[in-house]
Amino acid sequence: MARRHHYKRRSKDAHEIDVTTFLNLMVVLVPFLLITAVFSRLSIVELNLPSTAGGPTPNEQGFRPEVIVRDAGIEISNGTNIIATIPKVDDEYDLKTLSDFVVALKLEYPKQDAASVLMERQIPYDYLIQVMDVVRSVEIAEENPDGPQDPDGLQDPDGLQLYALFTEISVGDAP
Repeated sequence: MARRHHYKRRSKDAHEIDVTTFLNLMVVLVPFLLITAVFSRLSIVELNLPSTAGGPTPNEQGFRPEVIVRDAGIEISNGTNIIATIPKVDDEYDLKTLSDFVVALKLEYPKQDAASVLMERQIPYDYLIQVMDVVRSVEIAEENPDGPQDPDGLQDPDGLQLYALFTEISVGDAP
């Protein structure tokens, strides 16, 4: 009697992976994700650090406004002397008065684009952003005789014009 092999080699074909279902899923999923994705706009503001070399450079025309945010309020300086002090109102910084003062400074020095924003260390970061926005630009409602008007004779809130003030901002610690 011949010995039989108990282990018989079976001839198996190699199985192929069926990716059709996966590809069908991707065909549906990729357009859905692209359509529902939130596209955000990122804006970047270039900032400079104030130089330690004393004295104005020739392009500064001898005047560079410094907005110093202190715990008690906001001080506006020309680098050596304090020009104005804006106290807090109801424990909040008076950004409207600051905006009016910065606009007046820009009208007095129209060719000046550089300014410094200096903060005391304990002031929250959010105030730095708010003060920088006030120093950089101002929104003014333009009169438009043809457009929709409110009772004051100005355009609706969508008719605001953005004007640049001091666009080259340096940030640093308050002295």
